[in-house]
Amino acid sequence: MSDSTKHDHQSKHQPNPALDEVTLSTEPIFDGKVIRVQLDTVRLPNGEIGKREIVRHNGAVAVLAIHHDRMIVVEQFRQPLGRTQVEIPAGKLEPGEDPGDAIARELKEETGYTAKQLKLLYSFYTSPGFADELIHLYLADELVQGEAQLDEDEFLEMSAITLDEAYEQIRAGRISDAKTIMAVQAWHLIKQGIEPK
Repeated sequence: MSDSTKHDHQSKHQPNPALDEVTLSTEPIFDGKVIRVQLDTVRLPNGEIGKREIVRHNGAVAVLAIHHDRMIVVEQFRQPLGRTQVEIPAGKLEPGEDPGDAIARELKEETGYTAKQLKLLYSFYTSPGFADELIHLYLADELVQGEAQLDEDEFLEMSAITLDEAYEQIRAGRISDAKTIMAVQAWHLIKQGIEPK
């Protein structure tokens, strides 16, 4: 995600200068394919000096895709957890990429589906205590089935589950990531006729 997109998202909030930290220096630690890590030295609101370990990320997109009253999900192995889990389709943004374009691409690649309608539900930070990753969660409606186009290093199984099954999988720990739990809650509201905001 471009810095301007993140700035637009941040500018919607009222600042509180009394709590601001002033960055004095930034030391690059790691520059990888998915993340960059830096160590910032900051002046705290009380004048003391502190250190902040920060993960920089281009951002990501995820999609609540509903087809015949079932949510499209994928199961894949997550190395940091050492196990598979069930998630909604998602993917990282390329630098400067429009989130709407990215989610259409990811939905097609992971599931084969295309959507006649895509609507942004929420944009949220995953772990603002140490990372700036911003995920854009979309609702996909009027799905048309097609062939998945997985990346060569991507291995997953797609399925479609009911809302009750989604809650069962949350209770069982098979769904345990924030974006998918948020999507399930949004779907619950939609089914009750409440517009997620």
